[in-house]
Amino acid sequence: MKLVRYGAPGRERPGLVDEQGELRDLSAHVADIDAAALSPSGLDNLRRIDPRGLPVVEAGARIAIPVSGIGNVLGIGLNYRSHAAEAGMPVPDEPIVFSKHTSALSGPYDPIRLPPGSAKTDWEVELAVIIGRTTRHVTESEALECVAGFAVCNDVSERSYQLDRGGQWIKGKSYDGFFPLGPWLITADEVPDPQALHLWLDVNGERMQDGTTADMIFSVAEIVSYLSRFMTLLPGDVIATGTPPGVGLGRGVFLKDGDVVRLGIDGLGEQREVVVEG
Repeated sequence: MKLVRYGAPGRERPGLVDEQGELRDLSAHVADIDAAALSPSGLDNLRRIDPRGLPVVEAGARIAIPVSGIGNVLGIGLNYRSHAAEAGMPVPDEPIVFSKHTSALSGPYDPIRLPPGSAKTDWEVELAVIIGRTTRHVTESEALECVAGFAVCNDVSERSYQLDRGGQWIKGKSYDGFFPLGPWLITADEVPDPQALHLWLDVNGERMQDGTTADMIFSVAEIVSYLSRFMTLLPGDVIATGTPPGVGLGRGVFLKDGDVVRLGIDGLGEQREVVVEG
């Protein structure tokens, strides 16, 4: 299933995208795409619905973050071998973990707002993992059973805040609009191998990033298992799993007012964001 939320900020409604690409309204069946809907039983209930009986949403509706009530956004740094090489840093022995404030969440077509005085705002296409059940001390072999689905995300980062202001990554990762997520959540049963996905990102039509999740140092299963040793992962939590090479930091080029960013993952959809002054 492709689960989606649509509507103006603060008035989003749940929906799904059917096999013909039509956006259909789910609000007669669930209040929202939230922790309850993403639980194993919640997803089973949604799978029983015949999409043909759902109302079609008029074209032009704003597409929002595909999950409501997200409590935690976690990120994994330097998780692609080629990106670590690009950054001139050694391959980490354990996942590098950071967090993003939830106020950074934004829709997949909402603007990216530059912080006042921004000098090094950067792009990062990533595979996002959405947790579907309470997860603690899970083994790698069981970890994917705890995943409700996957989505595209852009881990926007202000590098000067991240690296030059005391080394606290959360400051460079958490400005409003710095985590576009979506356009939809595709359920885990429709992603047979999360380590075989093609990611890409363009700025103003120029291909900047082009990679595959096969280049991950730590797989999705390893990441979920690892994090669950240190914290309880909750339904609706989102994990950004790292980015391939081609970020602005490696190129010495950063986002500016008017730039257009397009990014996507095969099978998971595309985003488009216009960069504007904050």
